[in-house]
Amino acid sequence: MKLSREIFWYVVFGILTTLVNIVVYFVFAHVLGVNYLISNVVAWFLSVLLAYVTNRRWVFESKSSNILKECGLFFGGRLFSGVVDTGLMWLFIDVLTLNDGISKIVIQVIVVVLNYVISKLVVFK
Repeated sequence: MKLSREIFWYVVFGILTTLVNIVVYFVFAHVLGVNYLISNVVAWFLSVLLAYVTNRRWVFESKSSNILKECGLFFGGRLFSGVVDTGLMWLFIDVLTLNDGISKIVIQVIVVVLNYVISKLVVFK
């Protein structure tokens, strides 16, 4: 049952985090005219802040007293997935010349799965 609850909340907050990521990206890239890679990094950073708080408190219910270590592992894992995210954005848009909106959405699915694995096996084990 714990895994079902955990997955449920991970999906709920994953959707919220993904929406924040996508909205921030589109605001910066399409409303403010910021370069798509810079927009992607800003979107990543803000969504990671939200993800840490929600994952720590509601998804994995962490009781760790070493918040700095936990936060460092979380941001390190998210940094890795952020590099994957940005690298795939570059590959899909610059190399494969795919639409940035469709690329962003497809890549976010990959990143959400990667983030769950990192959080479950490394950060909040």
